[in-house]
Parts: sequence; C-alpha cells; structure tokens
Amino acid sequence: MSDPYAVPVPEGYRVGAWEVGAPIATGAFGSVYEARLRTDAPPPRARPADPDESAPPPGVDGPHGLPGTAALKFLPTGTRTPRQLTHLRELAEREVELLRRLRSAPRLIRLYETLTVDDPERPGLDGATVLVLEKAEGSLAALLARTPRPGDGPALLAQICEGLAQLHRAGWVHGDLKPANVLLMRDGSARLADFNMAAELEGTHAYTPAFSTPDYTPPELLWSEIGERGRRIRPSADVWAFGVLSHLVLTGSYPLPGGTPSARRDAAVAYARGTDELRLSPLLPEAWRQIVRDCLARTHRERVGGEALLRRVEKAAGAPRSPRALPRRVDGRRTVRGGRAVLGAVAGVVTAAVVGYGISALADDGSGRPRPGTENSATASTPGTGAAHYGAAELRTDKGIPVAYRRLIVDSAHDCVQAQVTPALIAAMLKAESDFDARLADPALDEYGIARWTPRVLRFYLRSDGRPTERIPEPPFTPAQSVPAVGRYLCAIAPRLDVGLKGDERVLIAASYRTSYKKVNDAGGVPPKVRAYADRVAHYLKEYTPPGKK
Repeated sequence: MSDPYAVPVPEGYRVGAWEVGAPIATGAFGSVYEARLRTDAPPPRARPADPDESAPPPGVDGPHGLPGTAALKFLPTGTRTPRQLTHLRELAEREVELLRRLRSAPRLIRLYETLTVDDPERPGLDGATVLVLEKAEGSLAALLARTPRPGDGPALLAQICEGLAQLHRAGWVHGDLKPANVLLMRDGSARLADFNMAAELEGTHAYTPAFSTPDYTPPELLWSEIGERGRRIRPSADVWAFGVLSHLVLTGSYPLPGGTPSARRDAAVAYARGTDELRLSPLLPEAWRQIVRDCLARTHRERVGGEALLRRVEKAAGAPRSPRALPRRVDGRRTVRGGRAVLGAVAGVVTAAVVGYGISALADDGSGRPRPGTENSATASTPGTGAAHYGAAELRTDKGIPVAYRRLIVDSAHDCVQAQVTPALIAAMLKAESDFDARLADPALDEYGIARWTPRVLRFYLRSDGRPTERIPEPPFTPAQSVPAVGRYLCAIAPRLDVGLKGDERVLIAASYRTSYKKVNDAGGVPPKVRAYADRVAHYLKEYTPPGKK
C-alpha cells in the first residue's frame, strides 16, 4: 500500500466481519477498498458505530443479512487536526443519515452497516469510521471516458433522474451530482452515490458545505454568500446538474462553452446574467433538447423538477421505471449486452474506475471524460454517425468543409466563451491557412499542419488546462491537436482587441492569429501585411456561415 492513500489499509486486514481486499479508489476524504464477508471467526477490530442501527436492507446474499462482497469506505482519523476531524464527522454523518432513512430507494447506493475501528496498535486506523457499502462495477465517469455518448445513455439518465426524484421526495438534496458520483452496478443499472454534500431540506432550502464541482453548480450558487451553516441550496441545484449531465452523456460535450472548468463557470455566470445564450450541441436529440433547456433555465424558479421532470425524461428515454431497467450480464472482464461490449474492462481496475463513493471530491474537475485536444482525443476527428451534418445550424455542410474535421471545428468553437469565436470562423481560417491540408509542412516559416502552427507558440495552447507543455512539441501535428488549440488561441485573443477597431471583429481575431493582437490594435484594424489573408478569411467566413446567422 502506497502512502498517497488517505487511509492505508493492508490487504487481509479484518474489520468487523469483513476482510479487506484490493483498493478501489482514494481521495481527500477517505479511501475505498473491496472486501469479502468472513464468517469463520468472531468479528475483530470493530464495533458498530451506532448500537441502535437498524437491520440492513433485504435482498442480500450472505449470512447475517449481509452480502458476500462490499466496498469499505474508510474515513481518516487520528492523523487529522481537530477541525478536520469535525468536518469529516459531519460529512460522514450526512451520508449515513441519508442512507439509513432511504434504505429502500432502488436508485441509491446501499449502506449495509457502519463500523468504528478499534485497534490501538494502529494509530492511523484506530477510531476510523467505516461505511460498508454496496459494491459497484464501475462509474458513469469511467464509462464516458471510454465511450462518449454511450448507447445506453438515455436509459441511464432516466434512472439517475429517478434517483433524484427519490431524494427530493424524501426531502433531501444531493448537492454534488456528476458522472463520478453515479455508480454502475453488475446488472448495468445506475445508482446515485456520494452523499457527503447531501442536505435535508428545512422548508424550501437546505444547507451544504461550501464547495462543489464548478461544471455542475448552478450560477446562483457560484456567487452566493456562505453562512455559518454553509451554503443554502435548493433541489433546483440538482436539476441544473442533471441538465449538464444529460448534455454531456448525450452529446459528449458541456452545454456551456470553455476549455476549462473555470472558463465554463464564467460562461454560466454570463448566461445567468443574460449576456450570453445557451448553445446546445446539434448532437442533442430533439426529444431531449427542451428537457435540457428547462433544466438549465437561468433562475431556479424557472427550472422544471420533481415528478414532472421524471415523467418527461422517462418518455424521452423510452425507459419505464424499474429497479433493473438495464439487464445485463457480466462475462469475465467485459459487461456485455446482446453479445456486444458496452462497459469495457471495469472489474479489477483499481485506479479511478470507481470513484463515486464520496472520496474524490477534491481529486477531479468533474469532467468525467477527456476534453478535445488532449492526448486522449486522437480519434476525435474520425467521422462517425451524423458527422456529415454535425453543427449544421452553425456551419454550412455543403461548402467543402471535410467531414472528418467538422466535429473538431464545432466543438472547439463551443469550448470558447467568446461569442465571436464561431465554427464558421475556425473553418474559414483553416481553409485560408492550409486548404484543410493536415499534412502541410513549411519548414522555411516553421509552420506545420492544418492550422500552420509554429511549435514554440503551439506549446502554450496544446493543453486544455491552459498550461504550456514542458517541451516544445515536434511536428507533424494532427488535427485533433491543432484545431482545439486554434479555438483556445482565438478565445485568448478576442478580449484583448481594442474597442472601436475598424472591420468585422471575427476577421480582426483571425488577423491577430496570423500576426498578433498588439499589431492589430496598433494598426487600428487589419495590418496591411495580412490584408490578403484577412480578405480570404472574410470570404470563407461568409461562405461557411448558414443563412440567417451573422
């Protein structure tokens, strides 16, 4: 066991009737391990955390009303400061209280029992709280990382929405809904998990700790005041998060633009203040478009929720309510349905494959999938179903833009919060730069690829997190690297142009790409040196922009 684990527990360690197995995941708030039920000896090193705890839920397959396997979530103890320990106890108490009250809810991860480690010889473990939880096979975050836009996405969303309805009906708010906190069970069904941030309603509001995942936080909470009891939250916060999650599952992208969580947070604020609009992906199925739009309404009062939302989601998904709405069987390391691999290799992966047990809140940005332009998106430019008409509302698909690059172009524009950075602008620039030639190489000018990148400049825009690469990248550069970098570069240029410059702002942005925004500002418009280039961009910008769009 390596030190990075918040609570290192050796394999074979006994806690109550459980024997600890392989690690599953770790994070700031604890560590999770596989475990199997042992009945050959008295339960050592543990006592019930609550002697009056009620019996576990029915339907388990082991003796004493417990399953044969489980996931043990250890919360840190003796090595923390008193303030940290108080905070951890509060988080654990939230989760335990909710799970005890909602034991029969089929869409929530089950809590079988809670234990306290009694082992003075191990100060790092002595006194630790252990939650014995239902063991999952994977998480929605891991599924999306392997398979963006999974075929079973609509049915999974119906189950997630059912879980939210169960919570809200019982008077609770989840407070941190995201892909990492949706677990996938052995039969392929979904369970909500990680209730550290959950809060019980007191009238119309609840109070939750003052942190959450930015991509799934509604705008009104991004600037809300934080009182002594934490941040006030409503069920509508879960509805917003469900809208973001639905868009991500169904389209593979976020509904608000930006290449980083902070950029998307700023876009959410601009949208809520009425200075920007939602730009839902053209990949979003029509049956889901209004659902997502209603979930992402600017104010909490406008958001649809409760049973009305659940009925609409189930209708759009074509998935009736059922504890096992997605029957699947597990065959070795692959979960299959009708002989086709769906979840991929999930069992036995002990890194971040199962991170929905509430221990990774500070370890990820909530994305749940690689963003375009990272090293994992090499296949992003591969044509797929619908690629020929992808983004047709914003980009003419009948004007010679190669099918293989349309998804990259549209997604790269959507990742920018600046409204002037459009798919048509990026496409026009690629046409003017290289005529869409991904193999272009011009050593004399030190420019390469579809966007004519200079390596020493590309290093600052290659990564989606805004940090430069450690080394200057070497050509050739693939479109999956070059095109998203163009979007990031344009997004950085746009706000640096002076107000009142002569000409189309989009063409000025393109001219800045070819020279620099400082030279454009100094010239008061397009510098003479790049006039011919700017004219070409203006021509193709007009050609690639659909009728009715500016």
